[in-house]
Amino acid sequence: MEYLDNIGKRAKKAAAELALIGKSEKNNALNTAAKALITNKDFILTENDKDIALAKEKGVKESLIDRLRLTNDRIKAMADGLSDIAALDDPVGEVISMKERPNGLIIGQKRVPLGVIGIIYESRPNVTADAFGLCFKTSNAVILRGGSDAINSNKAICSVLCDALKSVNVTPDAVILIEDTSRETATELMRLNKYVDVLIPRGGAGLISTVVNNSTIPVIETGTGNCHIFVDETADLQMAADIIENAKTQRTGVCNALESLVVHEKATHMLPAIAKRLYAKGVEIRGCEKTCKVLPDALPATDEDWGTEYLDLILSCKVVSDIDEAIEHINCYNTGHSEAIITNSYENSQRFLNEIDAAAVYVNASTRFTDGFEFGFGAEIGISTQKLHARGPMGLKALTTTKNIIYGNGQIRK
Repeated sequence: MEYLDNIGKRAKKAAAELALIGKSEKNNALNTAAKALITNKDFILTENDKDIALAKEKGVKESLIDRLRLTNDRIKAMADGLSDIAALDDPVGEVISMKERPNGLIIGQKRVPLGVIGIIYESRPNVTADAFGLCFKTSNAVILRGGSDAINSNKAICSVLCDALKSVNVTPDAVILIEDTSRETATELMRLNKYVDVLIPRGGAGLISTVVNNSTIPVIETGTGNCHIFVDETADLQMAADIIENAKTQRTGVCNALESLVVHEKATHMLPAIAKRLYAKGVEIRGCEKTCKVLPDALPATDEDWGTEYLDLILSCKVVSDIDEAIEHINCYNTGHSEAIITNSYENSQRFLNEIDAAAVYVNASTRFTDGFEFGFGAEIGISTQKLHARGPMGLKALTTTKNIIYGNGQIRK
């Protein structure tokens, strides 16, 4: 497709230019872009209102509209994210190691950009600014393909970012938005391996599986979050109730929200108090047979519920006989994102940390902390649920690769 081929060429050229830009120049451009977002917030909000109105017309559920919605505070957070990225250490050019071989060769590894990064994402227009910031700081060009539901917002944000780059004499092709949101164009992007070095999907299970199954470009999976919290028999009730309410209801339409509660059978006496707080926030509980005996208002869960990322005010609840069953259940149904245990047992906390297979494993804390900003990475490009080449919140270093650099003084191989 000529349209995408042209975008690929522009991005490739931009990546070569960005590789030569100094740290101070990049930081100046990021701070300029941050100020531009604030200066143009009314324009961005007006365009976002168009997307919100269309979503409401289509009957999109409120938790997903919340992912789409921008506010003054959220635009400020986007701008602050770019400023925070500017303040972070730049990993590009860092020499990781340098060793001398017996033959006199000095061999080292140096961090370098990946090149051109493609990102396919749904809703959440803040991703547009976050992705630009992290890719730009690491001297990568980025091609963005957002969903049709956020096209007006994404176009507005990209327009502001590109104008900011031009104002400081940096190529605006550092960030290119694909404005054609058709499925066919997305599929073509997945095969643009001539220009794109890595592809990162951000969205639901359907989007991620489509990209993994169709891409000819190396893919970093950023994940769906069927996140669990296990209430151990030694858990403190107040702590459990606070953490569970926060993890489930603070923001329901995000990948690090709680979707499934697992409770030790000796801790079921805590369920009524926990459920009372959840019911007050409008949460529907779908439970196993033991759960329903303790919570008469709970609905019977199906096998499908255990593996569902609801992104809604719905929570599954499973009562287990011991920590072994809890770990087995969680490892069976989790998506490798974020899992937590609430316990006063050091032994059980260590077993949970060691035996749960996930990118982020918590002891006595909400899963909502799985986030690049909360982890000290600034903004994040996504939360990787795979094991290569990055795992968990992906900050700056995850957007670099290494180059072997070798110094010699005339050596030849015999």
